[in-house]
Amino acid sequence: MTKQEQQLVELLQPTVDAAGFHLWGVELLRAGRHTTLRIYIDHADGITVEDCALISREVSALLDVEDPIPTEYVLEVSSPGLDRPLFSEAHYQQAIGQRIEVKLAIPQDGRRRFKGLLTALDGDMLVIEVDGKPYRLLLDNIDKANVVPVF
Repeated sequence: MTKQEQQLVELLQPTVDAAGFHLWGVELLRAGRHTTLRIYIDHADGITVEDCALISREVSALLDVEDPIPTEYVLEVSSPGLDRPLFSEAHYQQAIGQRIEVKLAIPQDGRRRFKGLLTALDGDMLVIEVDGKPYRLLLDNIDKANVVPVF
């Protein structure tokens, strides 16, 4: 998570909590001149479209006042879904025993993508088994990680 994304989490957390939801994570995506702020919310009873609309209204007001993103952006509020992104050590801890897909910022062992069974979280290292071989990946080197849904 980038420093700006972490600041957005700190800014938005109280508002999302007050509405009765859990702030799962935040992504600030830039593609050329287009920027998207994606906020993931979760709840024990699941997330509805109405929940996303409510949080969108609540955080829009806060973002308008605080103005943490100096450029124009599109706000999206979503459920983490079945292929939920993993943002924190707690998310990785919850995903132990599940298949995950990891994209690294800097290649390791000649590759940037790993898809396999998350077997452990060992300090600042993630242990993922790919084709029967364990890999230890530094958490700080993970650019993006998601749970692989099982159907």
